[in-house]
Amino acid sequence: MVTYADSGVDIDLEALTVSKLVSKLEKTLKYANVLTRKGHFASIIRVGDMAIAMSTDGVGSKILVAEKLGKYDTIGIDCIAMVVNDILCVGAKPIAIVDYLAMEKPDPEIASEIGEGLAKGAELAETAIIGGETATLPEIVDNFDLAATGIGITDPNNIITGEKIKAGDRLIGIESSGIHSNGLTLARKIFFEKLKLNINDPLPGSKDKIGEELLKPTRIYVKPILELLKSEIKVHGLAHITGGGYTNIRRLNDKVTYKLDNLPEPQPVFKAIHENGVPIDEMYRVFNMGIGFIIVVDKEDANKTIKITKKTYNAREIGTVEEDPTGAVKIKTYTQEDITL
Repeated sequence: MVTYADSGVDIDLEALTVSKLVSKLEKTLKYANVLTRKGHFASIIRVGDMAIAMSTDGVGSKILVAEKLGKYDTIGIDCIAMVVNDILCVGAKPIAIVDYLAMEKPDPEIASEIGEGLAKGAELAETAIIGGETATLPEIVDNFDLAATGIGITDPNNIITGEKIKAGDRLIGIESSGIHSNGLTLARKIFFEKLKLNINDPLPGSKDKIGEELLKPTRIYVKPILELLKSEIKVHGLAHITGGGYTNIRRLNDKVTYKLDNLPEPQPVFKAIHENGVPIDEMYRVFNMGIGFIIVVDKEDANKTIKITKKTYNAREIGTVEEDPTGAVKIKTYTQEDITL
């Protein structure tokens, strides 16, 4: 049995660390009119008649996969995706991004490839990259690190917080492209340490190479979500299934229970990780397992929501909201086991 903590990432310790940091920062909130509660995917402040959403994120250890392949032209897409997908979760339209590239030593060729990915991601998100920062940190950074901060805008009256989620609502899931940018530390431990495979070896159970599979860019959900927000459908909640897997849904509303009993068959990469030692409940706590974004709507709007989102990516109804106020996420896994997160 191998867990995320075994690979060096302790989710519980990480949560405690974040809470300790945030507790020192809360007193600064008095300097802005903050409209979202702590713990959502993005924060919103009110500026005059406008609401501005902000989010920041990085690529994480997916960079190490890019290094093994010597291919850096897609991780910029991941960087943009991780930021704009979070901004979408409060009902905001991403409009601008600044990036931060820290390198062990300047490398124009790698920087050029990274720039290609950033530009492609911004194009897919229809978002401008208006500036950024580079730093040379030979005693701190090994090779490089990449992160970005984005802003989005919305009407203060149209912010989506999840507080309107109620029993009977339907959960609509939009498929992921694969592992996206979370859980790579655990995936690398399974493939490269436990199984001792090489980056160009076939993924177990697939003809695809491990490195190519792990490096597939994170999907950017801007187009289908913005089209949905422009429709007459009343969206109750939006969740980016990122770090923390399906526990992310609780960030919307922890006073109801979410029952996910119609998830798609996960891609081979997830099956290979599970079959080589990661427990099934840990899989759904760490990875997206085939669903990268979840929309919560009224029952009568479910089919219309699927129709809109399927114009861009495959989508399906994956579950329902129940009245039980425990905030639990109940999942019927692809192995037909029932787990609760």
